[in-house]
Amino acid sequence: MISRRSFIGQLYLCSLSVAMLPIALGSTKSFAKSSAIAAFDKDNDGTLDLAEVKDAASALFDKLEKDKDGTLDAKEVGRRIGKKEFKEADPDNDGTLTKDEYLALAVKLFNAADADKDGTLDAKELGSKAGRALLRLLR
Repeated sequence: MISRRSFIGQLYLCSLSVAMLPIALGSTKSFAKSSAIAAFDKDNDGTLDLAEVKDAASALFDKLEKDKDGTLDAKEVGRRIGKKEFKEADPDNDGTLTKDEYLALAVKLFNAADADKDGTLDAKELGSKAGRALLRLLR
């Protein structure tokens, strides 16, 4: 039988370890970025290269394109892309994005996020404004 004092002590330790989890992981934001890398990092090098990003963006485009017309409209894109970004990514101004236009936006954001210009994105680069916008195009 466990004493009340022992139970309360164990409960305290358990709550403390749960509270410390984000610190141990380096914060929940970095955990989210790390999980994004793990999800799309096909070569398991701990970074995302352009090919991995384009594969992930292409797969999400296919998933979002419910009506199978070859394009995404603002409703299909949802909140992944802001109005201004959508307009910039739509050079023919037809109110939709083709897969090529969607991938071109992913490439643009990849290049903007690649601060050290090494051709890969690490968790820190994915935490930048461009990196966060890119992640919205991948998930």
